[in-house]
Amino acid sequence: MRRLFGLVLASLVILSGLAHAQDKAADPAKVSDSLKAIFQVGSAETKQALNANTVTLISGTIGGTYVQFGADLASVLDNGNELRILPIVGRGSVQSVADILFLQGVDLGIVRADTLDYLEKKGFAKGIKKQFAYVTKLYNEEMQVIAPKQYRSLKDLAGRTISVDLPDGGTFVTALTVFERLGLNANFVYIEQRIAMEKLKTGEIDAVIVVGGKPYKSVSNFVNDGRFHLVTVDYDRPLQGDYLPARMTTKDYPNLIADGETVDTIAVPAVLAAYNWSPTTERYRKLSLFVDAFFTKFPTFQNPPFHPKWKEVSLSAPLPGWQRLPAATMWLKEHATTQGRMDDLLNPRAAAARTAPLGQPPRAQARTNAPPRQPRDPMMQQMQ
Repeated sequence: MRRLFGLVLASLVILSGLAHAQDKAADPAKVSDSLKAIFQVGSAETKQALNANTVTLISGTIGGTYVQFGADLASVLDNGNELRILPIVGRGSVQSVADILFLQGVDLGIVRADTLDYLEKKGFAKGIKKQFAYVTKLYNEEMQVIAPKQYRSLKDLAGRTISVDLPDGGTFVTALTVFERLGLNANFVYIEQRIAMEKLKTGEIDAVIVVGGKPYKSVSNFVNDGRFHLVTVDYDRPLQGDYLPARMTTKDYPNLIADGETVDTIAVPAVLAAYNWSPTTERYRKLSLFVDAFFTKFPTFQNPPFHPKWKEVSLSAPLPGWQRLPAATMWLKEHATTQGRMDDLLNPRAAAARTAPLGQPPRAQARTNAPPRQPRDPMMQQMQ
């Protein structure tokens, strides 16, 4: 009897220990800051902690590169209550400019470099660049023009009906600017990309222009029945002041580019920008937290599973005509002894782009081993 009692007691102790261990392991409040916050609902301290270090980033439309970059930033930089990145689905570059300026709570946004110039040149805004500060130049966004194979170059589309996405985005800005610079006229229509691509297949429109970092999801997902391809956009002189030469291959779009073929186009830089807050403000403090975390953890973005466009980013790359956020400038100066070499090691393409002669691809310079004479980026010439 005594032996049986001992066995029962031992079993109870073991079961109690297992239950305690399971409770401890299964208790989400042990690992979830969100649940801790909910348990403490109504606490002024909890509310303050949740808001103090949250940085809100306006991105772009579903399926675009901006959205993926926003998700990547949140994935890497979120660190409990110390820093939280809150990406918001946006409507494109023009809307993001407005949101950064006027929408309460938006700290950062991804915008296209030519958008602010367009707004100023067209008289929609005056001195707008002074209200912005950039954290870093991100990557180059290629112009992708989908059309029937009878149209070989952009000039062939003169007078045709072309969709340039919705007017809140930046695609229409780039498209209208490029056509204007080249002296081409077209019937532009503002249709959401997915709908526009269906209209292209039925012949209701002649082409769809998408400006975004390749591979752009909606372009990759375009179901081609063999009638369509990507149209060449020549790097003509009128475009060389604000745009860059670019090239797309079968690897980028096997659905639109045949094996072994390439398509030349142009590209425009995407920029991670913020409102130009005074360094004495609380909003600036949060931006400083973001910069420190982002720049410190930047090498993480260079590897899978993050978007391949991160490999084009160089934190130290200048952006002519823009002022950099002081916190970003300070971080780069403090890490100047290693950051330049780190950027070059992590981003050989970006390093080559900064040193290759104008009009010569970076890989060509690598073959010749010639010393850099002038930057490949035409915009950088303006600084010299």
